[in-house]
Amino acid sequence: MNPIIEYSNTLHRQPVIDLWNRVFGYDTAHNTPSLAIDKKIEENDGLFFVALADEQLIGTLMAGYDGHRGWLYSLAVDPQQRRRGTGRALVRHGELALGERGCLKINLQIVSSNASVQGFYQALGYQVEPRISMGKVLTANIPEHLRN
Repeated sequence: MNPIIEYSNTLHRQPVIDLWNRVFGYDTAHNTPSLAIDKKIEENDGLFFVALADEQLIGTLMAGYDGHRGWLYSLAVDPQQRRRGTGRALVRHGELALGERGCLKINLQIVSSNASVQGFYQALGYQVEPRISMGKVLTANIPEHLRN
């Protein structure tokens, strides 16, 4: 299996940005890869992971924990590297990291237009829950040059 290690801004920043742009195609300012990376680094929580193959970045996972609930974010695997267990390994790595912090439950969100990934997560033990996801973008925290 390919190694999964903690993200290094010096080594991984541009490859992560490139991967996320390729995989997610972000179109909202608060999801701009460079901004998301900067905000995650500020937290310094050790919950940002990358998967490597032959020293090349092929996958990412960010996790978060607030003392009550854990979250998984930004699971991305290079399209050329899919179906080789990298996504599953990244999720399991994130689950272990959250479990080590005492996390009791992990949540994640799937963009409704990407419903096909639902089966992937269900195979890993995640269930669709009867919830409504709500969000609010705090535009004051987005650099002016990134605002739409």
